Amino acid sequence: MNAAAQTAHDRLFVDGDWVAPAGDAVLAVVNPHTEQRIGQVPDSTPADVDRAVAAARAAFDSGPWRRTSPAERAEVLGGLAAAFERERDTIVGLTTAEMGCPVSQSALINGVLPTMQLGYHAGLAADLAVEERRTGPMGTTVVRREPIGVVAAIVPWNGPIYLALNKILPALLAGCSVVLKPAPEASLGLLHLTGLIAASGLPAGVFNVVTGGREVGESLVAHPGVDRVSFTGSTAAGRRIAALCGERLKRVGLELGGKSAAIVLDDADLAATVEGLKTASLLNTGQICAAQSRLLVSHRRHDEFVDALVDAVGAMRVGDPTDPATEVGPLVSARQRDRVEGYLALGREEGAKTALGGGRVPGRATGWYVEPTVFTGVDNSMRVAREEIFGPVLTVIPFRDEEEAVAIANDSEYGLAGSVWTDDVERGLALSRAVRVGSYGVNCYTSDVTVPFGGFKASGLGREGGPEGVDEYFEFQSVKLPY
Repeated sequence: MNAAAQTAHDRLFVDGDWVAPAGDAVLAVVNPHTEQRIGQVPDSTPADVDRAVAAARAAFDSGPWRRTSPAERAEVLGGLAAAFERERDTIVGLTTAEMGCPVSQSALINGVLPTMQLGYHAGLAADLAVEERRTGPMGTTVVRREPIGVVAAIVPWNGPIYLALNKILPALLAGCSVVLKPAPEASLGLLHLTGLIAASGLPAGVFNVVTGGREVGESLVAHPGVDRVSFTGSTAAGRRIAALCGERLKRVGLELGGKSAAIVLDDADLAATVEGLKTASLLNTGQICAAQSRLLVSHRRHDEFVDALVDAVGAMRVGDPTDPATEVGPLVSARQRDRVEGYLALGREEGAKTALGGGRVPGRATGWYVEPTVFTGVDNSMRVAREEIFGPVLTVIPFRDEEEAVAIANDSEYGLAGSVWTDDVERGLALSRAVRVGSYGVNCYTSDVTVPFGGFKASGLGREGGPEGVDEYFEFQSVKLPY
């Protein structure tokens, strides 16, 4: 981590300046590998939220940003992209230290992908049409995109830079103003990014940051000055936010949880499939909403698949997230480790068999580590197969035929992501049409900054990414002309 990176923060970013919070409470940032305090951020008060929203409101209602052209916005985003490239290693180092994602993976999630996001949105801004004329049976109408207003962007700890930019960039591109609330576990990298945004040429008040916990987020969601809430996090929290927004008829986007199923067909190349699932299932120590945590395999290949999976996962290097060779790091907090350990015990109580792992990593006295775990003997009705664990825990579930595999995949309250593994790509593509999820992969699982991402069912509302993600930050106005 760059020694110049600031970790002890005592200011919030409001109305174009770093300002003292209304209170003096702080939240510690703790390294999940060493369990040592590495920084702190202010614990904002409702008065701080009021001040940030007021700044964003004034910037939107009276400031110049919403009146700039898409080309002008593209210039600002392009400058931010260049600044991010210069500071990328520092930001990756901060996020690795604060939330424990192995650096080889954090470099992708919080470095490479954000670089792609910045470049992509700068290009979208340059080509964005905010007004068009349509001719229909009743004559000509001007259809206009209008920025939605003040956006509250609330992001989790598991991919802080990437997930924050999923909200910040389309909101700015659309001409909105933003109040960002990072997760208390992972605020340091985002506050460093805030410094880059502060120097990007945005008018004062267009971008603001308040730090703190759940109470700060709820104050922001319920604030009458906020026009749209964009939230990424748990389904339970998403339901609460949806209720608050529904009472106020406030626009809301929710990117929530998942319990994604990977279907392994009999013609799949076993070695390639297992190698691909290591990443699709255990990236960021399984702390990914789209993790392929339910592995559906036919009875015919079940045993050989389990053997290959146990060998591959058992060989993964667990340890210090700053070591480029590490593949599995610690969980983000002691609370998260306790949660995962609770599911390990629950799985055994339900009758699942532990083919690999099942406890804390032997020999590690510090760090919030849990062994990569493979459960077999799992039925899709078990809680370990239905509830999001958010850790390195995989369940192997057998099926008789392709129809049953699809039925098991769809038998979930979630509908975020999934994958199919087969020697026949067209067969996999056909199968994807039967699975009710927002994002799917054939012989892989990943997302792309140019396409929409989001879930069906309890996995959320709305989409992030691609032009569809930008449209979430517009209201559409139709103006009929007299000809």
